[in-house]
Amino acid sequence: MNLASNYSLKDEIKAYWSERAATFDEQPGHEIFSEGERAAWQALFLKHLGRGEGRRAVDLACGTAVISHLLDDIGFRVTGIDWAEPMLERARRKAAARKRPIEFLLGDAEVTMEPDNSADVVTNRHLVWTLVDPAAAFREWHRILKPGGKLLIIDGDFVNPGPLSRLFSRLSGLTQKIGLMAPDKRHGPGALGETHRSILSRVYFSNGARADEVARLLTEAGFTDIRVDFDLKAIHRQQRKNFSLLKGLERATQHRYAISAIKKA
Repeated sequence: MNLASNYSLKDEIKAYWSERAATFDEQPGHEIFSEGERAAWQALFLKHLGRGEGRRAVDLACGTAVISHLLDDIGFRVTGIDWAEPMLERARRKAAARKRPIEFLLGDAEVTMEPDNSADVVTNRHLVWTLVDPAAAFREWHRILKPGGKLLIIDGDFVNPGPLSRLFSRLSGLTQKIGLMAPDKRHGPGALGETHRSILSRVYFSNGARADEVARLLTEAGFTDIRVDFDLKAIHRQQRKNFSLLKGLERATQHRYAISAIKKA
C-alpha cells in the first residue's frame, strides 16, 4: 500500500505550519513587538470593520492568535480556527495569560464546519496565498457570514517582487552572505525554507496572490462591495523597527494589501 498517495498538499501545509509554531512568535511580521505596531493594526481593523460591540468574528488560520487578540481588543466576540494544533496550544496559552474569552477550534479554513449565517465578520491574515482551492474557500466564507456581514483579508503577492523589492532582497542576501547581517530565519530551523518553497510552487496562487485576482474570485463567490486597500504604510513603518534596514525596505515595497468584501444583505 502506498501511504504517500494519501498524503496531500494540504497535509504538507498543515505539517509545515505545525512545525513553524515553535518559533512563529519570535519573528517580526507575525507577532506584534510594540504598542505602535498594535495601534497601527487596530487602526486598519477599525477602518474596515468598525468597533466590534459584541459582534461575532471568525479569525481563520488564526495561528497563535495575534489577529484574534486585536479583534478582541476592539470589542469583537472572537472564534479562532486553525488546523495546526501546536499553533492552537500557543493561542490558548496567550488567551489564558491575558484572561480573554477567545474561543479556539481545530478546523480547516477551507471547510470550517461553522453554521450558515453565523458570523458577523470573517478575517484572515496571510492565509489566501496558501489556499489549495480559493474559490471553494471563498464560497465557504460567504456561507458562514450573516447577510450584511463583512470579510477582511490581509495578504500579498510574495512571488513577484517589484524592482525595488528585488533590489533590496538582493542587497539583503549579499549582506548576509558576507556576514554583515544575520541570516534570515523567517522559515524556522532546518530545511523548512525548502519546504516552504515546495509548497508555494504547488498552491493555487503559485504565481502570486495578486489583489485583482483575489477580488475576481471573491466576486464569483457572491461577495459585493469589494474594496482593495494598499495603504499599509503605518504598519510597515512600525514593523521596520524590528527588521534590518534592507529587510524592512523590501517588505514595504512588496504587493501587500487588505481586501474587504460584503455578503449582500
